[in-house]
Amino acid sequence: MIIAKRIGAATAVLALCAGASLAEPALIFDLGGKFDKSFNEAAYIGAERWKAETGGNYQEFEMREETQREQSLRRMAENGANPVVTTGFGMSEPITRVAPDFPDTKFVTIDGWVDPALHPNVLSIAFREEEGSYLTGMLAAQASKTGTVGFVGGMDIPLIRAFACGFAQGAKAVNPDIKFVSSMTGDTPDAWNDPVKGSEQARALKAQGADVVFAAAGQTGMGVLQAAADEGILSVGVDSNQNHLHPGKVLTSMLKRVDVAVYNSFTQGEALDLTPQVLGLKEDGVGYALDENNEALITPEMKASVDAAAAKIISGELKVHDYRSDNSCPAATF
Repeated sequence: MIIAKRIGAATAVLALCAGASLAEPALIFDLGGKFDKSFNEAAYIGAERWKAETGGNYQEFEMREETQREQSLRRMAENGANPVVTTGFGMSEPITRVAPDFPDTKFVTIDGWVDPALHPNVLSIAFREEEGSYLTGMLAAQASKTGTVGFVGGMDIPLIRAFACGFAQGAKAVNPDIKFVSSMTGDTPDAWNDPVKGSEQARALKAQGADVVFAAAGQTGMGVLQAAADEGILSVGVDSNQNHLHPGKVLTSMLKRVDVAVYNSFTQGEALDLTPQVLGLKEDGVGYALDENNEALITPEMKASVDAAAAKIISGELKVHDYRSDNSCPAATF
């Protein structure tokens, strides 16, 4: 009996250790699906890079509706996933309800904010979108022949206004007289998933004179890029490199390295550093895309100008105003 008990206890310990060593990370995609060619897909690319390099596996979930936010968090935590990485600001509030119930599980909110003092097992990762958008605004102003550039946003929230404001600042740094026109798709999450409306908005901005249009609108942005290509004007992609979607017609893409955030979180695993992060040009968290699909659109002079501006931003010599700091923009009104 004593021997049997000892064997049973040892087996239980081994089982626990095995369970701990096999803990997998998890990734919950925001509405729009993992193949949205934008924000979610960038997260997917980061997860797949980690998988390819480590041979590990990860759990994933694609939300179809708002009610699945808290459900998916609880499911992943109950499944033993650690860390549980989420995309989109909409996951932050559900995390505050779930995280206290799983104190040994680490959660990550990319693009959201959760107070670490109240929820010590949650990491918030944000980006300085205004910095990358500034660079694309500079390129847009230099490429524009009409002297008007446009912006189509998804859900009208401070985050998206930060994109727009950075873009307008960059454009006006090149041409103080340039005209900036913009529109937002809506004020609900549906604004991220309406390519038809994105197409309509792109055409409306062209009617106002815009010949370069920046889309920061998730799946809605697919409609913007398509309409711009059809109408013979240039577009600017967002989050992922979208230059290849319409080669020669996408001026550049404002890169938001969600892939890096996911990859780093998966790599650290259960040892994840929970110190809040804000990733900008200095941290290689944002940037602009240059490849074979748009190289003919970016002259050496254009590239030199934005690279010089990037260096100044990184050094602190140039400050790009963040709309979210005071809900205002020195270069545009919304």
